[in-house]
Amino acid sequence: MDDVKPTRRYTSAVRQESALRTRRALVAAAAELFVTRGYRATSLADVAALAGLARPTVSATFGSKPALLRQVLDEALAGDDEPVPVAQRPWFRPVWEAGDQAAVLDAYAGVCTLIGGRAARVFETVRRAADDSPELAAVWETLRSNRRAGARMVVERLRTFEPPLRQGDDVERAIDELWFYNDPAHYGALVLGCGWTAEVFREWLAARMRDSLIR
Repeated sequence: MDDVKPTRRYTSAVRQESALRTRRALVAAAAELFVTRGYRATSLADVAALAGLARPTVSATFGSKPALLRQVLDEALAGDDEPVPVAQRPWFRPVWEAGDQAAVLDAYAGVCTLIGGRAARVFETVRRAADDSPELAAVWETLRSNRRAGARMVVERLRTFEPPLRQGDDVERAIDELWFYNDPAHYGALVLGCGWTAEVFREWLAARMRDSLIR
Protein backbone atom coordinates (compact mmCIF):
# COMPACT_ATOMS: atom_id res chain seq x y z
CA MET A 1 0.00 0.00 0.00
CA ASP A 2 2.91 2.38 0.62
CA ASP A 3 3.75 2.24 -3.08
CA VAL A 4 0.28 3.31 -4.22
CA LYS A 5 0.08 6.85 -2.83
CA PRO A 6 3.18 8.25 -4.57
CA THR A 7 1.93 6.77 -7.85
CA ARG A 8 -1.44 8.49 -7.42
CA ARG A 9 0.18 11.80 -6.57
CA TYR A 10 2.42 11.51 -9.62
CA THR A 11 -0.52 10.65 -11.87
CA SER A 12 -2.48 13.62 -10.56
CA ALA A 13 0.44 15.97 -11.15
CA VAL A 14 0.88 14.70 -14.71
CA ARG A 15 -2.82 15.19 -15.44
CA GLN A 16 -2.78 18.71 -14.02
CA GLU A 17 0.26 19.61 -16.10
CA SER A 18 -1.37 18.16 -19.21
CA ALA A 19 -4.57 20.12 -18.56
CA LEU A 20 -2.56 23.32 -18.09
CA ARG A 21 -0.71 22.77 -21.37
CA THR A 22 -4.03 22.20 -23.11
CA ARG A 23 -5.52 25.43 -21.72
CA ARG A 24 -2.49 27.44 -22.71
CA ALA A 25 -2.43 26.00 -26.23
CA LEU A 26 -6.11 26.80 -26.70
CA VAL A 27 -5.77 30.34 -25.36
CA ALA A 28 -2.76 31.03 -27.59
CA ALA A 29 -4.56 29.67 -30.65
CA ALA A 30 -7.74 31.60 -29.86
CA ALA A 31 -5.84 34.84 -29.32
CA GLU A 32 -4.15 34.51 -32.70
CA LEU A 33 -7.34 33.67 -34.58
CA PHE A 34 -9.58 36.21 -32.86
CA VAL A 35 -7.13 38.97 -33.75
CA THR A 36 -6.31 37.91 -37.30
CA ARG A 37 -9.72 36.60 -38.44
CA GLY A 38 -12.10 38.31 -36.05
CA TYR A 39 -14.31 36.82 -33.38
CA ARG A 40 -17.29 35.92 -35.55
CA ALA A 41 -15.17 34.31 -38.27
CA THR A 42 -13.39 32.05 -35.78
CA SER A 43 -15.01 28.79 -34.74
CA LEU A 44 -14.09 26.56 -31.84
CA ALA A 45 -13.12 23.95 -34.44
CA ASP A 46 -10.65 26.46 -35.89
CA VAL A 47 -9.14 27.04 -32.46
CA ALA A 48 -8.85 23.33 -31.80
CA ALA A 49 -7.21 22.71 -35.18
CA LEU A 50 -4.60 25.42 -34.68
CA ALA A 51 -3.87 24.12 -31.18
CA GLY A 52 -3.56 20.58 -32.51
CA LEU A 53 -6.42 19.31 -30.35
CA ALA A 54 -9.84 17.78 -30.85
CA ARG A 55 -12.87 20.06 -31.18
CA PRO A 56 -14.64 18.66 -28.08
CA THR A 57 -11.57 19.54 -26.00
CA VAL A 58 -12.33 23.25 -26.40
CA SER A 59 -15.87 22.93 -25.09
CA ALA A 60 -14.76 20.63 -22.31
CA THR A 61 -12.10 23.12 -21.24
CA PHE A 62 -13.90 26.47 -21.61
CA GLY A 63 -17.54 25.68 -22.29
CA SER A 64 -18.21 28.32 -24.95
CA LYS A 65 -16.56 30.74 -27.34
CA PRO A 66 -17.40 33.81 -25.21
CA ALA A 67 -15.83 32.11 -22.18
CA LEU A 68 -12.71 31.40 -24.23
CA LEU A 69 -12.57 35.03 -25.33
CA ARG A 70 -12.84 36.19 -21.72
CA GLN A 71 -9.88 33.97 -20.85
CA VAL A 72 -7.89 35.43 -23.74
CA LEU A 73 -8.70 38.91 -22.44
CA ASP A 74 -7.80 38.06 -18.85
CA GLU A 75 -4.42 36.69 -19.86
CA ALA A 76 -3.72 39.58 -22.22
CA LEU A 77 -4.38 42.04 -19.41
CA ALA A 78 -2.47 40.16 -16.72
CA GLY A 79 0.30 38.63 -18.81
CA ASP A 80 -0.31 35.08 -17.59
CA ASP A 81 -2.99 32.76 -16.25
CA GLU A 82 -2.25 33.24 -12.56
CA PRO A 83 -5.26 34.43 -10.48
CA VAL A 84 -3.57 37.62 -9.28
CA PRO A 85 -5.35 41.00 -9.70
CA VAL A 86 -3.64 43.55 -11.92
CA ALA A 87 -3.16 45.97 -9.02
CA GLN A 88 -1.18 43.32 -7.14
CA ARG A 89 1.15 42.46 -10.00
CA PRO A 90 4.87 43.30 -9.66
CA TRP A 91 4.70 45.54 -12.74
CA PHE A 92 1.98 47.64 -11.08
CA ARG A 93 4.03 48.13 -7.91
CA PRO A 94 5.77 51.33 -9.12
CA VAL A 95 2.38 53.07 -9.03
CA TRP A 96 2.09 52.32 -5.30
CA GLU A 97 5.76 53.06 -4.58
CA ALA A 98 5.91 56.42 -6.41
CA GLY A 99 6.78 59.35 -4.19
CA ASP A 100 4.81 62.14 -5.85
CA GLN A 101 2.01 62.77 -8.32
CA ALA A 102 4.22 62.97 -11.39
CA ALA A 103 5.93 59.71 -10.52
CA VAL A 104 2.55 58.01 -10.02
CA LEU A 105 1.43 59.02 -13.50
CA ASP A 106 4.77 58.13 -15.07
CA ALA A 107 4.46 54.66 -13.54
CA TYR A 108 0.83 54.34 -14.60
CA ALA A 109 1.74 55.32 -18.16
CA GLY A 110 4.19 52.44 -18.07
CA VAL A 111 1.42 50.10 -16.92
CA CYS A 112 -0.88 51.30 -19.71
CA THR A 113 1.88 50.84 -22.27
CA LEU A 114 2.55 47.32 -21.08
CA ILE A 115 -1.13 46.42 -21.18
CA GLY A 116 -1.57 48.09 -24.57
CA GLY A 117 1.19 45.98 -26.04
CA ARG A 118 -0.49 42.81 -24.86
CA ALA A 119 -4.16 43.68 -25.19
CA ALA A 120 -4.80 46.46 -27.73
CA ARG A 121 -5.53 44.05 -30.58
CA VAL A 122 -7.80 41.88 -28.44
CA PHE A 123 -9.68 44.94 -27.15
CA GLU A 124 -10.29 46.04 -30.73
CA THR A 125 -11.55 42.55 -31.58
CA VAL A 126 -14.09 42.72 -28.75
CA ARG A 127 -15.14 46.27 -29.64
CA ARG A 128 -15.94 45.25 -33.20
CA ALA A 129 -17.75 42.06 -32.23
CA ALA A 130 -19.80 43.79 -29.52
CA ASP A 131 -21.96 45.55 -32.13
CA ASP A 132 -23.49 42.23 -33.22
CA SER A 133 -23.51 40.22 -30.01
CA PRO A 134 -25.34 41.15 -26.79
CA GLU A 135 -23.09 38.77 -24.87
CA LEU A 136 -19.95 40.44 -26.18
CA ALA A 137 -21.51 43.85 -25.66
CA ALA A 138 -21.65 42.91 -21.98
CA VAL A 139 -18.00 41.85 -22.11
CA TRP A 140 -17.11 45.19 -23.69
CA GLU A 141 -18.97 47.12 -21.00
CA THR A 142 -17.13 45.11 -18.35
CA LEU A 143 -13.82 46.08 -19.93
CA ARG A 144 -14.83 49.73 -19.91
CA SER A 145 -15.95 49.50 -16.30
CA ASN A 146 -12.73 47.80 -15.26
CA ARG A 147 -10.70 50.52 -16.95
CA ARG A 148 -12.68 53.11 -15.02
CA ALA A 149 -12.08 51.23 -11.78
CA GLY A 150 -8.37 51.30 -12.55
CA ALA A 151 -8.51 55.04 -13.21
CA ARG A 152 -10.35 55.58 -9.93
CA MET A 153 -7.71 53.63 -8.04
CA VAL A 154 -4.92 55.76 -9.50
CA VAL A 155 -6.78 59.03 -8.91
CA GLU A 156 -7.26 58.09 -5.27
CA ARG A 157 -3.53 57.41 -5.08
CA LEU A 158 -2.80 60.83 -6.59
CA ARG A 159 -5.03 62.50 -4.01
CA THR A 160 -2.81 61.25 -1.19
CA PHE A 161 -0.27 63.88 -2.31
CA GLU A 162 -0.31 67.66 -2.44
CA PRO A 163 -1.26 69.87 -4.20
CA PRO A 164 -4.87 69.09 -5.14
CA LEU A 165 -5.48 67.86 -8.65
CA ARG A 166 -6.49 70.29 -11.40
CA GLN A 167 -10.07 69.10 -11.05
CA GLY A 168 -10.16 70.08 -7.37
CA ASP A 169 -12.93 68.24 -5.54
CA ASP A 170 -14.45 66.96 -8.78
CA VAL A 171 -13.06 63.45 -8.41
CA GLU A 172 -15.34 62.00 -11.07
CA ARG A 173 -14.01 64.49 -13.64
CA ALA A 174 -10.43 63.45 -12.81
CA ILE A 175 -11.43 59.80 -13.21
CA ASP A 176 -13.11 60.60 -16.53
CA GLU A 177 -9.94 62.11 -17.91
CA LEU A 178 -7.63 59.37 -16.72
CA TRP A 179 -10.10 56.75 -17.99
CA PHE A 180 -9.89 58.37 -21.39
CA TYR A 181 -6.11 58.08 -21.45
CA ASN A 182 -5.88 54.49 -20.17
CA ASP A 183 -7.68 53.14 -23.24
CA PRO A 184 -5.52 50.56 -25.10
CA ALA A 185 -6.95 52.01 -28.32
CA HIS A 186 -4.40 54.83 -28.01
CA TYR A 187 -1.58 52.28 -28.08
CA GLY A 188 -3.24 50.59 -31.03
CA ALA A 189 -3.52 53.85 -32.96
CA LEU A 190 -0.07 55.29 -32.26
CA VAL A 191 2.18 52.26 -31.84
CA LEU A 192 0.48 49.63 -33.99
CA GLY A 193 -1.02 52.10 -36.46
CA CYS A 194 1.50 54.93 -36.72
CA GLY A 195 4.68 53.06 -35.89
CA TRP A 196 5.63 54.84 -32.66
CA THR A 197 7.96 52.96 -30.37
CA ALA A 198 6.55 51.80 -27.06
CA GLU A 199 8.91 54.14 -25.19
CA VAL A 200 7.89 57.19 -27.23
CA PHE A 201 4.27 56.30 -26.58
CA ARG A 202 4.89 55.87 -22.85
CA GLU A 203 6.53 59.29 -22.64
CA TRP A 204 3.70 60.90 -24.61
CA LEU A 205 1.05 59.24 -22.47
CA ALA A 206 2.74 60.20 -19.21
CA ALA A 207 2.97 63.82 -20.37
CA ARG A 208 -0.71 63.91 -21.36
CA MET A 209 -1.75 62.44 -18.02
CA ARG A 210 0.37 64.93 -16.09
CA ASP A 211 -0.97 67.86 -18.11
CA SER A 212 -4.54 66.69 -17.50
CA LEU A 213 -4.36 66.04 -13.78
CA ILE A 214 -1.46 67.84 -12.11
CA ARG A 215 -1.35 71.58 -11.42
